[in-house]
Amino acid sequence: MTKPDLPALNQRFGIEGHLSFKHGPGGLAIAEISNLYASANLFLQGAHLGSWTPRRQQPVIWLSPTAQFNEAKPIRGGVPVCWPWFASHPSEPNYPFHGIARTSIWEVIETAVMDDGGTCLRLSLTPNQAGKAVWPHLTPVEICFKIHNTLEIELVTRNLGSEPVTIGQALHTYFRVGNVKQIAIDGLDGYPYLDKLEGSQRKQQEGPVRIEGEVDRIYFDKGGDCQIEDPSLKRRIIISKQGSHSTVIWNPGAEKAAAIADMGETCYSNMVCVETANTAEDVVILAPGDEHKLSVRYSVENL
Repeated sequence: MTKPDLPALNQRFGIEGHLSFKHGPGGLAIAEISNLYASANLFLQGAHLGSWTPRRQQPVIWLSPTAQFNEAKPIRGGVPVCWPWFASHPSEPNYPFHGIARTSIWEVIETAVMDDGGTCLRLSLTPNQAGKAVWPHLTPVEICFKIHNTLEIELVTRNLGSEPVTIGQALHTYFRVGNVKQIAIDGLDGYPYLDKLEGSQRKQQEGPVRIEGEVDRIYFDKGGDCQIEDPSLKRRIIISKQGSHSTVIWNPGAEKAAAIADMGETCYSNMVCVETANTAEDVVILAPGDEHKLSVRYSVENL
């Protein structure tokens, strides 16, 4: 795996007072972003957002205190990019879980200061030889981050091949919460979901989603807003998305969290994953020449 050339990246894409490229944890290359509205950092491995903190707010994104930072392992927490399949490959269980994007080095292709003073960072992924062995399709993918008092992420996949291609994907965002057993996730009332803890049994949500123990569900929604009400941190996180009709909610609970080496026994209580996805019944079939945009916007309000 070719390591990013940090001096060259800073010369070409660094923005004084906004963005610089550095060695982060484990020696991994990161982009550090700071502007009038927020601070953030992004690992080039996986195009993996590690943090986003609006000014006068506590961190919104959760990163595991025992996360492992190396070239062979996905990072626990942040915003992993699951692509071009979600969870296990539909026909090849030995292929990488959640696809090839999470441990691939993405190429920086654009940085800019936005008209309103926010910061934009765009990256692309061209699979290496190992990636091409499991994903031989001509489907270039780009991701764009806009760092402001809101966080916007857009993942764009194009099919340059001659045959249709099926894409499963997710922005697997880990949100920081005060106490997961006190939060309420609104916006999914009345929608069906697959309960992966009960053999993907199909159920229907009644009222807000509450986390009492381990949760692993795929909701089939209409692409509307979802909100995390967090009385402990006295804030509301608003999740607005496009190009997605499925939302994954995940928390490992105490027992499973204790068995996850890069998570820790008690960390589950301060995080919840609310993932903007195309998965299960919501996978995307890209015809030749087509493109698909999966995008999300996060904002925070005080309660």
